[in-house]
Amino acid sequence: MDWRYLFYLLDSFHGRIDRQTFWIAMGAVCLANFLACYAAQQIQGDQLNAIVDLVFNYPEFAIAVKRGNDRDWPLWPIALFFAGSVLLDLFSVTGWGGTEDAPSMISVFVALPFSILGIGLLVELGFRRGTPGANRHGPDPLAKT
Repeated sequence: MDWRYLFYLLDSFHGRIDRQTFWIAMGAVCLANFLACYAAQQIQGDQLNAIVDLVFNYPEFAIAVKRGNDRDWPLWPIALFFAGSVLLDLFSVTGWGGTEDAPSMISVFVALPFSILGIGLLVELGFRRGTPGANRHGPDPLAKT
């Protein structure tokens, strides 16, 4: 395994990745996120869980941006989605999010459009083909070399 590619995948916002790479990378990061958040929840509860989730936002964002680059999409919808995720985590850390049984109105106000945007991004980034040929973000990752 080329570790430089892994670091590029999780830490860079430049270039393009195809759908298969997106699903594999996002699946691996989300699984690690789930396991780490589960452990954090068992150890300390919602606040540590939210802090651990914040850590995973960066590599998830990097993967999504590269996939958005492949679709030649603007950055703002992806950034808006991840900003909502960070905001919800910050609400949990500060206690403004309420509880699982009684969420605060502000967290509901953020979570509803966040969920709708997330579904749209999942379709756009996960299921639609990238721009054929080179675009301003680089060569087509599916092009035969």
